[in-house]
Amino acid sequence: MSHPHSGTAIVIGGGPAGLMAAEILARNHLNVTVYDRMPSLARKFLLAGRGGLNLTHSEPLERFMQAYGAAAEHLRPFIEAFPPQALRAWSEDLGVPTFVGSSGRVFPKSFKASPLLRAWLRRLESLGARVQYRHRFDGFDAQGRALFTNGTGEQIIVAADATVLALGGASWPRLGSDGGWRQTLAAAGMTIAPLRPSNCGFEIDWSPQLQRFAGAPLKNVALSFGPRTVRGEAMIAGYGLEGGSVYALSGPLRDAIAQDGSATLHVDLRPDVSAEALTSKLAADRGKASLSNFLRKAAGLTPQAIALLREAGPLPVEPALLAARIKHLPLKLERPRPIARAISSAGGVAFEDVDNGLMLKRMPGVFVAGEMLDWEAPTGGYLLQACFSTGFAAGEAAAKWVKRDKG
Repeated sequence: MSHPHSGTAIVIGGGPAGLMAAEILARNHLNVTVYDRMPSLARKFLLAGRGGLNLTHSEPLERFMQAYGAAAEHLRPFIEAFPPQALRAWSEDLGVPTFVGSSGRVFPKSFKASPLLRAWLRRLESLGARVQYRHRFDGFDAQGRALFTNGTGEQIIVAADATVLALGGASWPRLGSDGGWRQTLAAAGMTIAPLRPSNCGFEIDWSPQLQRFAGAPLKNVALSFGPRTVRGEAMIAGYGLEGGSVYALSGPLRDAIAQDGSATLHVDLRPDVSAEALTSKLAADRGKASLSNFLRKAAGLTPQAIALLREAGPLPVEPALLAARIKHLPLKLERPRPIARAISSAGGVAFEDVDNGLMLKRMPGVFVAGEMLDWEAPTGGYLLQACFSTGFAAGEAAAKWVKRDKG
C-alpha cells in the first residue's frame, strides 16, 4: 500500500547515522534524499567492518552506558530508545543475523559490513529514499536552504522541510568526513568542541633497538593509566604503540598529554602472574643462560616484551625489582597520532546546543546525529551503537517536526 509523501527531508552524510535517519524519515512517508560528497556511501563503515563488523555489545545497558564517560547521560535517552537489542533485531530484519562473540561483542554472522550495507541500501530504495553522490555540503543560504557543489562543480540549492546533518567527525578524512562543517555551524552561533583524535595510537620516541620490533604484538597484557586498567593486546608500531587496549585508554591519555606535554602509561607484561610468584621464578639460578633467554624461560616473556623492558633503562639485577619492572613497566607517550589516522574523533556540537530530539536550538528544522555530536567511546560496538541510536532519534524527531509543521 503506497502513501502520499507528507513533506520533504534531506540527510547530509551517508554513514550509519545518516542512513538510519533516512530510513526512519522514509518510513514516516517523507520524500527523502541523502546527499554525500563521496562516490559511494558508508566508506568508513565498510573500513570498520574489514576485520569483522562489531555492531554493538551484549552487556547489560547500565554497564554499556559507562563506555560513554561524560557524555553518557546525554546519550542515554537515545540509546534507551534504540538499544543494542533493537539494533540486532533491525539487522536480523534486513536478513543479516548477528551473534555474540566470546568477548560479549556483537557481530553479523557473515562477519562483514558489505552484505549488511547492500541489504540496507536495497531497503532504502524500496522505501523511496534517493541518494545524490558527489555532492559536497557548503552550508546554508539566508533562507536556510542547503548549498552543495556537485561533481561537475555546479552550485546546487536544496530546500526541505527538515534537514538531518550526519557529516561525521574528522578521522579518516579520505573516506568522507573531514570536519569541514564546523565553520558553518560555528558561524551560526553553535558551540563546537574541538575535534580531537580518539581510539588512536600514541607516538613514543623508541630506541633503534626497539624499532626492530615494529609490527610485533604484545599479547595478554594489562595497560594502566590513572584509575583505569585495561586487559587485552597492544601492538608495537614504528611510531609507538597501538591496539585495542591502547585505544580504550586513548581519551584520558590524549587529554593528559594536552595538559602536561606527555603521559606515562604502565604495562603489566604478565598480568596473570603475581609479583611474588614472578620474583620467585626470577630468583632461580640462571646458570650460563643469557639474560634474554632466562627472562624468556623463567618469566615467559617474548623477545619484544624483553626489548620493551630494556627501553626503561638497564634491567635491575635484584629479582624483586626486575619483577616490579615486568609488572609495572613505564612507557612515556609523547603525542597522540594525528586525527586523520585515528579510528574516531572526540568533540563536536555541544549537547547544550540541541534539544531532546537533537534539533539545533538556533536552527529550527535542522537536526544533528552521529559523530558530529560531542561524545566519544571506545571500540567494541559502542561507537556504532551511538551512531545508529542518534540517527534513529534524529529521524524520528525530524519526521515529527515536519508532520507538526504540515499539520
